[in-house]
Amino acid sequence: MSLTVLITGGTGIIGRRLTELLLAKGYKVAYLSRREVEISDVKVYKWNLDKGWIDPKALAEADYLVHLAGEGIADGRWTNHRKQTIINSRTKTIELIARELQGRPYKLKAFVSASGISFYGTDTGDRHLVEQTPSGSDFLAHVTRSWENAADLVAHVGIRTTKLRTGVVLTDKGGALPKIALPIQWGVGAPLGNGKQWVSWIHIDDLCNMYIEALENNQWRGVYNAVAPSPVTNTELTRLIAKVIQRPLWLPNIPAFVLKAIYGEMANVVLGGNYIINQRITKETDFRYQFSDLEQALENLFKK
Repeated sequence: MSLTVLITGGTGIIGRRLTELLLAKGYKVAYLSRREVEISDVKVYKWNLDKGWIDPKALAEADYLVHLAGEGIADGRWTNHRKQTIINSRTKTIELIARELQGRPYKLKAFVSASGISFYGTDTGDRHLVEQTPSGSDFLAHVTRSWENAADLVAHVGIRTTKLRTGVVLTDKGGALPKIALPIQWGVGAPLGNGKQWVSWIHIDDLCNMYIEALENNQWRGVYNAVAPSPVTNTELTRLIAKVIQRPLWLPNIPAFVLKAIYGEMANVVLGGNYIINQRITKETDFRYQFSDLEQALENLFKK
């Protein structure tokens, strides 16, 4: 009998690709959703965070749980209200699941939660960061700490728990890459700020395969830096995108003050950077990347 993977936030970019790969491997996939939706080959259960309610069949029938739910970090200016929404969308959802699991029979074998490399801080310069590096102190670090603390509630129930601190996910279906590539395609692309900020990236297929490996392999426990082995600077990322899509780069860098005027505090996301080392994945697992080289990853995404 096929095993069932229950996903929160399954309709997002990562969730959709993860669903495709899981179905291809013979898993059944189910989503927790706030709305009535119909998705081919996916069973959709409803939940209501405000009322603290989950369809009881969702958790009873799940063999694995993946937590991807969360409001987009860059979907709007960081007002105080939006900041709280960003935190609650990641934490209250999994707190509700943990409460539902307590004292009830379940067959969940493993739980994998998204997290982010912003755990270390939005801008950590040239420091090389590993999983044991302490958390930062800015807003996004606070978001990610809260996210991981909520995930630990499921671990406390007795379910093997893995947290993937994810870098910049490269996909042609949305997220950062199309936004960076569009002005380059128009001939007006340029590095951001001084261009020296580090970008720790990962191809979406490698990330989704990490989720599957973390579900299937009992050795995957705790926190892992889910990034490719080769961080690049913002300038190098911009240059390689231009090379792959065969467009020139001739404009000067976009000054930091312009980005701050447009995006406010949220500009720190693109002006900052992190040099992340995937230490635990490299040293403690047998995971093999399909795309460990950035140019190779970009070729795959832009020339399908």
